This record gives sequence, C-alpha cells and structure tokens, in this order.
Amino acid sequence: MSPRARERRAGASGRSSPSGRSSASRRSPVRRRGRRPGRRRQRVGDRAAGLLVAAVLAVALVAAVVDWLLDHWWVMAVVAVLAAGAGAVVVHLKRQRARWEAVRARGLRYALPQLDALHHARFEEAVRDLLLRDGCRDAVRVGGRGDLGADVTATDPYGRRWVVQCKHRRDGAAGSAVGTPDLQVLNGTARPVHGADVAVIVTNGRVTGPAVAFARQQRLHVVDRPALGVWASGSRPLWELLTSLPPSRERTGGS
Repeated sequence: MSPRARERRAGASGRSSPSGRSSASRRSPVRRRGRRPGRRRQRVGDRAAGLLVAAVLAVALVAAVVDWLLDHWWVMAVVAVLAAGAGAVVVHLKRQRARWEAVRARGLRYALPQLDALHHARFEEAVRDLLLRDGCRDAVRVGGRGDLGADVTATDPYGRRWVVQCKHRRDGAAGSAVGTPDLQVLNGTARPVHGADVAVIVTNGRVTGPAVAFARQQRLHVVDRPALGVWASGSRPLWELLTSLPPSRERTGGS
C-alpha cells in the first residue's frame, strides 16, 4: 500500500471514531407513563357503590319510619291535635293583642306638657299613634335623615294620603316659632315626592303669621299648639278639626 493510501485510510478512521462515540452517547427519550385507566374506573365504581349504599340505607330508613308510624298511628293523631291547638292559641293571642291595641288606641290621650317633654323622635311617634287612633291603619313614622320633609305618612279611612311634617319645640310655646321656610320644604316635597293629598305641619310650638298665610296660599294645613292640644287630648280625628280638605278618594272614584 502506498503512503498516500495509508494517510487516507488513517484520516477516514479518525473522522469516523467521534461520530461513533456521539451516536452511542445519545440517550433514547424517556417515555412518560400515563395514568392507568383501571384506577379511574375503580374510583368511579367506588363512588357509585357508595351512592348506592346511601340510597339503600335512606330507603330502608324511610320504610322503617313508615312502618313504625303505621303501627303507632295514634302518635300522628296526637301530633296533629297538638299542632292544631298551638295554631289556635297563636291566632287567639294575635286577635286579643289586636283588640288590646284597638282599645289602647281609642283611649290614647296626650296632654301638651307630655308632648313638650318628649324627644323629637318620640314626638313623631306620638303623632303617628294619634293617626292610628283616628283610624289610619297604615300610619308610619318615616322621619330621619333624608326624609325630604315627611316625618309621618298615613292613609285615612276616606282614602286620602296624609304627609305630616313634625316640628317639636322643647320649650313649647316659648320655643322658636315655625316659619315660612319650614312650610316651603313641606310644600316642595309633600305632593310631588310623597304623593300627598293632605300636607300638614304639626308643632307643639308657635307658627308665624307669614307662615300661616303661605300655608293658606299653597293649600297646606297647620296644626299649631292650640290645635294640637285639642287633637291630642280629645277623641275627634284630625280631619274633623281641619277645614278645606280635599274630597274623599272613595267618593271621587265612585262618582
């Protein structure tokens, strides 16, 4: 063999040896083991078996209770009698309470010194109670922040909606007088906001002359200290003490 042939052979063997090592050193990709479908099936089967056992136990329990009740039917009769008796007692107590409330409302009276001593919130409640006494079954106190000029609302037996603004004066007649601005607030909200048929301002104090004149112009009603004394201490409803009230809604609807 010539020297050139030997060199070529040696070069070829030198180039092939690294490639052989690299191919041998390559690792085959690792195969990931997937979840065995047998485990899923086993879990589903366990759940189904648990539900089946629970259903069987529930049916057995219901059947046992029904059998026991059939054997002891008198227990159901006793329970029914007791339930009926309890219901009758509850109804009787409600009716008795309603009668007591009606009697209390009919006999409700306030003297002016009593009203003077009240907190302004209690004064609003007293006005509400007087309207309840008069026959306004839905009278409710709504006074508070954001009341928009309405402290008490009610519907009288003639279907008229009353919106009342209360002005309590701790010093009574000696306190500050109710002025035109107070009437302006009532006039601005009673009808457009609260849907009043009758807008009233009630106070245990005084009302200025201009405020009274403004009330007449705007068809507002003023219950000052003397009028409040007559209303609170007597038995006549408020609408019998006021004049120029709108007609009954019932009569208007029927005409």
